[in-house]
Amino acid sequence: MKRNATAVWNGTIKQGNGHLTTQSTVLNKTQYSFNSRFADGPGTNPEELLAAAHAGCFTMKLSSDLTQAGYLPDTLETKSVVTLDNGKITQSVLTLNAKVSGISAGEFEKIAREAEKTCPVSAAFNFEIILNINLQN
Repeated sequence: MKRNATAVWNGTIKQGNGHLTTQSTVLNKTQYSFNSRFADGPGTNPEELLAAAHAGCFTMKLSSDLTQAGYLPDTLETKSVVTLDNGKITQSVLTLNAKVSGISAGEFEKIAREAEKTCPVSAAFNFEIILNINLQN
């Protein structure tokens, strides 16, 4: 499987701007700029997109792993916060809020930590990943 996205940039780094389009067109000429990346300007940025990819991949992997282990996930909600520090992405902090009936906290944590290690996006990252787990019964 291959997926693609296209970035177009016009102008200098600070005064210029660009747009991103994904194969699915969920992002369709979505604006990005210096201000959307380093300040509070409108549009998206690479770190936000990495956070979305990480949260989405991990949550899907966890759902798959729980299902294979015989558990039915009611709700899995994951927030990823990606940190850009001095021009380098240094970490992704995943905060998982989950409701899964009939599973012990220990079993859930074991499955969640394995899903974090084995989701394809986690495997692609070369920075610290922290997983915070909140299981509601």
